[in-house]
Amino acid sequence: MAALLYIHGFLSSPLSFKAQQTQAWLAVNHPEIDYHCPQLSPYPLKTRQLLEQLVESLLPQPVYLMGSSLGGFWATWLVEKYNLRALLINPAVKPQEFMPKYVGLELKSYHTDDIYLLGEHHIDEITSVDVQPQRLDNYWLLAQTGDETLDYRHAMEKYAGCKQTIEEGGDHAFQGFDRYLASGLEFLRSPLKK
Repeated sequence: MAALLYIHGFLSSPLSFKAQQTQAWLAVNHPEIDYHCPQLSPYPLKTRQLLEQLVESLLPQPVYLMGSSLGGFWATWLVEKYNLRALLINPAVKPQEFMPKYVGLELKSYHTDDIYLLGEHHIDEITSVDVQPQRLDNYWLLAQTGDETLDYRHAMEKYAGCKQTIEEGGDHAFQGFDRYLASGLEFLRSPLKK
């Protein structure tokens, strides 16, 4: 059975609006696809291990990736490691550059009561999985210029040579994401190069 792995952003959860939209849309339109959206820790090593274990448990069946914000960063690492396809929604490009301002601060999850504390070593952990896209045909970048959290131009630059849809306006949540669910899945299901 094919699986779709939705990777949420920093301090987000499976309760995020886009994750819920994706799950509901798949249930109605593609119930044959197994949906996964694990609760990810802001601690990079824990997230890396969880994603590796999950993807390896799903292979060799087809695995499709959708990643939002920091989830797009993680999706990129999985694309390069396992030769998967990914739909990236306003992805984070260099999270190790904004993480230092969170070190030592109490961080609360947006959807749960969980509290986290990042240390300096977490920056090293995230830097170790920062990869440059090589499998250019495996990505579709969706970005909106009104993203108030991340500069969309950084994503355009990192994913140069990949399929890109850049919309004027919008915000970090990517307004109207559901418009891309059908075409996004079609892209994710297209044949992979070896």
